[in-house]
Amino acid sequence: MGLTSKNEDVKIYIVFLGLVAVCFAIFIKLSLVQFKDGDKWREKADSLTVKDEKIAANRGNIYSSDGSLLATSIPKYTIYFDPFSPSDEHFEANVKGLSDSLSRFLKNKSSGEYEASFRKARAHKKRYMHIATKLSYTDYMRMRSFPMFNLGKYKGGMIIDQVNVREYPMGMIANRTIGYERKNDDGTFTRKGIEAAFTEKLTGKDGRRTVQKMSKNLWKAIGDGNEIDPVDGYDIITTIDVYIQDIAHHALLNSLEYYEADHGTVIVMETETGQIKAISNLGRGTDGKYTETVNYAVTESHEPGSTFKLASMLALLDDKKADTATIYDTKQGVVLFSGKRVVDSNRRGYGKVSLARGFELSSNTVITQAVNEAYKDNPKQFTDKLMSFGFNKPLGIDLKGEGRSYIPLPGQKGWSKIALPWMAFGYGVSVTPLQTLTLYNAVANNGKMVKPQFVREIRDVNHTVKVFETEVMNPQIVSTDALKKIQAVLKNVVVKGTGKKLYSPDFSMAGKTGTAQMNYGGGKTHGEGGMYYASSFAGYFPAENPKYSCIVVVHRPNRAKSYYGGDVAGPVFKRIAQKIFTDVPSLREIKNINKPLKNIEAEYNKYYASVKQSGSQMPDVKGLPAMDAIAILENLGLKVKTVGFGKVKNQSVVVGNTIQKNQIITLELS
Repeated sequence: MGLTSKNEDVKIYIVFLGLVAVCFAIFIKLSLVQFKDGDKWREKADSLTVKDEKIAANRGNIYSSDGSLLATSIPKYTIYFDPFSPSDEHFEANVKGLSDSLSRFLKNKSSGEYEASFRKARAHKKRYMHIATKLSYTDYMRMRSFPMFNLGKYKGGMIIDQVNVREYPMGMIANRTIGYERKNDDGTFTRKGIEAAFTEKLTGKDGRRTVQKMSKNLWKAIGDGNEIDPVDGYDIITTIDVYIQDIAHHALLNSLEYYEADHGTVIVMETETGQIKAISNLGRGTDGKYTETVNYAVTESHEPGSTFKLASMLALLDDKKADTATIYDTKQGVVLFSGKRVVDSNRRGYGKVSLARGFELSSNTVITQAVNEAYKDNPKQFTDKLMSFGFNKPLGIDLKGEGRSYIPLPGQKGWSKIALPWMAFGYGVSVTPLQTLTLYNAVANNGKMVKPQFVREIRDVNHTVKVFETEVMNPQIVSTDALKKIQAVLKNVVVKGTGKKLYSPDFSMAGKTGTAQMNYGGGKTHGEGGMYYASSFAGYFPAENPKYSCIVVVHRPNRAKSYYGGDVAGPVFKRIAQKIFTDVPSLREIKNINKPLKNIEAEYNKYYASVKQSGSQMPDVKGLPAMDAIAILENLGLKVKTVGFGKVKNQSVVVGNTIQKNQIITLELS
């Protein structure tokens, strides 16, 4: 009995000593952690509850040349509530009022439901209740005035998470050229257009603030101020004129819809400066509607067809290889080169005609014979001239993704026995619409080739950071004599050539039609992948002292309706020129412009008659294009404001109301 008791005592002592040893080891370890590694672990603990958070800077705005806002960063506010933060006194005094205000404002819960959820969350010490997502600044400020929230961050428990959202107030207007910035799932960014080209200037510098962890993945700012305030990005002033852009966009859209085309582009350039005043790129989606998804004007390089004949004519005249009066036989509309046929649209030919007349009629047989005879012994002279016009290299514009042009060169891959004559009428070469327009603009600018310009200025609020001056690419593309001759011929294309349907005695235009067979050899069908047509018109206006140059290209029009450049693309060009002539004040001094056009005069007579019959009453302008409605209303003494673009959908003054002097009317456009 005694021996057993002693053995048990020994075991107890051993266990006791073991526990003492373990406790001592723990004490030693805690001491080491406290004194040796304490700073490290305290820092780690703090990092789990407090951290520095980036405050994104506002991205700079993008404006049109006339000050209209094209792209801007709008702050959006997501609101949370910490119901445990207010004192008992503040909570009880304001919870009913807050619940009533939120119920009326958000209209998603009753006041009682809000109050019950707040009391339950407070009882369970829940610190982060979601209230509303992506409020506008106006709505955010309104919510800040609600009971409880108006006590401030700590006393009222209101938690704000602000993000900046990029918005485009003008909608589709030139939106593919303006571009976008999109954050991908992997954290990288996809950028297009001006947003991409000037992203460093637009981005700004981020700020920083300290935030405290409230619950999983939810953080709350500590203090009311920022440690480092963000610096907003610079603003970009583009060359786009919203008014001209609206004209160009709708003129192109109307043509695409009528001809059921696949896609198209239009560009309007200011002749002297190279500033792009309008650029529209519309493609048909699977739903049949046209939207801007691809910048065809800049990226799409293809065989231009007959608009390229201008380059051939310039080469012939400048090198004195032929004259506008040189006669060529169209040979019943068919000529052969190494066994390959070149045909005219008039399959009987035009007989014997001058080079100028052949150009006006867009005769393929004339221009191919002229170029082949002039350069067959030295084709390099011809290709050198084409390259002096800027082909075979990019324009070097600010926008990324510029299409690659292509000119085959003698002795290199792609050159063949028929390369020279085929190039003469725009086949076997590849250029973008913007490159083609740059050449036509140089002719309009008396030989001075200027680089297309999309951005006019970079600004920091009201301070100019950089002004983009006109950049001359080639001070004189050809001789003055050659220019005068080609300018006369381009004018005659509209007066008596393939563009004669566009002629108007009220305003002058000059240019060239183009009807190119695309994907030739890919099949004879009109379907996808087969041969189809691209209809184009390039030129400038007015023909004398040109102010603007313009190119229109429409791909895959319905051949059952028409596919000729003069029918499909030409009217778009004319509509743009016509509206600019009649509506832009800076051009009203042009010859014959005071003579009203028949259709506009008819509209005026219609509305004036209506007003007279009703005793100076408000006319109904719904359904009219904005430009026509504005002109009519302003001539009636009204001050007009517009919202949107397109035709008049609604008017703020009721039809039939008596017109008051200096009355303001708002037109809603769509």
